[in-house]
Amino acid sequence: MSVTIYDVAREAGVSMATVSRVLNGTAVVKDETKRKVLDAIQALGYRPNAVARGLASKKTKTIGIIVPDVSAPFVAEMVRGMEDIATMYAYQIILSNSDAQTEREIDLMGTMWEKQVDGVLFMGDRLTADLLKAFEEAQLPVVLCATVDPEGRIPSVNIDSEQAAYDATKFLTQKDCKNILLLSGPSDHPVIGEPRQKGYLKAVKEAGLQARILECSDLRYEHGLDLLQRELTSNPQPDGIIAVSDELGVASIHACLDAGLAVPDQVRVIAFDNTRLAIMVRPELTTISQPIYDMGAVAMRFMTKLIHDEPVEEFSVILPHDMTVRKST
Repeated sequence: MSVTIYDVAREAGVSMATVSRVLNGTAVVKDETKRKVLDAIQALGYRPNAVARGLASKKTKTIGIIVPDVSAPFVAEMVRGMEDIATMYAYQIILSNSDAQTEREIDLMGTMWEKQVDGVLFMGDRLTADLLKAFEEAQLPVVLCATVDPEGRIPSVNIDSEQAAYDATKFLTQKDCKNILLLSGPSDHPVIGEPRQKGYLKAVKEAGLQARILECSDLRYEHGLDLLQRELTSNPQPDGIIAVSDELGVASIHACLDAGLAVPDQVRVIAFDNTRLAIMVRPELTTISQPIYDMGAVAMRFMTKLIHDEPVEEFSVILPHDMTVRKST
């Protein structure tokens, strides 16, 4: 049978309330008494039940994280930032993959509620009406990370995607590129679609150039490579490509090489994110650098503030982006 707090109290010769105080740090306990309790815990192999403790305190010290795919480099680095701050504030995390499927996201919100998490960090594509209803019904604090609520109802952490796309396009126009292709997410996507297309369109208009947008429903390498290979064999050659992720950036370089186009001599390529993929391809990728780790860390700190009713200065946090110039441009 599992060891209970009663067994620890009996072994240490103290009350269960005293054991609870030692475990939770809710009151000052004499050093000698604390030592007896800790020795009893070690001798018996007692493990506190987080859920049972949560029933008393109404907090379980756990935070749920829902992401589309933890194996993606962007997501993995962001989760690392989340976990480091969670550890700093003595929180555990429950990490789940949604596969970017709305039904799965809704199911996971129910699972997080059943696990009695104190809050949920969410990263996904679009906030549908059904998903927003699930957020509301869970009655948990929710913070969006690299995800936008167009109505501004849910706190979030992002970069200025429109400005970042403008900066990338402006950089290529200043390199005298005249035919710049944007390898974009879907136009209705609130992060990698609409805002990045707006920034791109603004810059090409200023330069007096024609816009050329190729939308990807899937940001994986294989999908981007297939789309670009077909584009490069049936349409005029671009002299600049902006890809909205590093995977698509790598796909862009390979599609150009497969078409016999030299990068950067004939085609300059810029990507987004600045994950490790950017330096694992040749030529190395110029990228819009998102502070990915910091985005995760700030989102988690935001969550701890909400849980503890601490003052929040900004409801929508926009972190600065930068450009890391490498050999692909």
